[in-house]
Amino acid sequence: MTSTTPTRDGWRLKQPSVIPGFGLTLGFTLAYFSLIVFIPMVALGIRSAGLGFDGFWKAATDPRVLGALRVSFVTALIAAGVNVIFGTLIAWVLVRYRFPGRRIFDAVVDLPFALPTAVAGIALTAIYAPNGIVGQWFPFRIAYTPIGIVIAMIFIGLPFVVRTIQPILEEVSREVEEASATLGATRFQTITRVILPSLTPAILTGFALAFARGVGEYGSVIFIAGNIPFVSEIAPLLIYIRLQEFNYVGATVIAAVMLIISFAMLFFINLIQAWSRKRFGYGN
Repeated sequence: MTSTTPTRDGWRLKQPSVIPGFGLTLGFTLAYFSLIVFIPMVALGIRSAGLGFDGFWKAATDPRVLGALRVSFVTALIAAGVNVIFGTLIAWVLVRYRFPGRRIFDAVVDLPFALPTAVAGIALTAIYAPNGIVGQWFPFRIAYTPIGIVIAMIFIGLPFVVRTIQPILEEVSREVEEASATLGATRFQTITRVILPSLTPAILTGFALAFARGVGEYGSVIFIAGNIPFVSEIAPLLIYIRLQEFNYVGATVIAAVMLIISFAMLFFINLIQAWSRKRFGYGN
């Protein structure tokens, strides 16, 4: 890419950009995006639209489909909310404190990234089952209920929140906190008026990432969910069931509904994130 600068004789071209090949890289980016994201999404829409509006609406509003969608999105929202609270606290501890085993603890946060989701699901089921190490001490069931689904989604979504907030928190100067204390602010005022505004865009980003991962999670959830229709059956599992029944159109309808709802919610979260950046002046 080149640009122009004024000279005595008129305008002349600058030297090319340090990073060459803008046309080539842009073309590769668009081609890659089309093959991996755009074309599959279009194919999904075309396949689901083959039923017509009435057929699509009937398949999308099937009671079992609505129950699976409700379980997936509600549990993902709850898990993402929990991860925002505890993920922020974990990021704070990792950034602001030095203690023995800190590096090990920091590495363990990334464990859900490396651990196969099926292994995580089996481990969580063994721990929280009615006769498990932890589950046996609770008066109510954790595994094979929506509570177990939330726990599995918290496990796989926590690293997204921690790793999103941690680098932003490292940039927050302690001098700002000391200045607020010097001006008479309480600890609560320092947290709510100084620290949290600077972390708001990162918190929203972490929430969106954890929510998106939870909605589409399959491997770590099916073992601990119990997979009971209308109770603990998630939408990705119902898509798999429809495919096993050779009901490909029904599967694409569920996937299309999940895509529409997820896109709408993530778009809304991004709007809030953009507003927070403009309102508080961070992240620009």
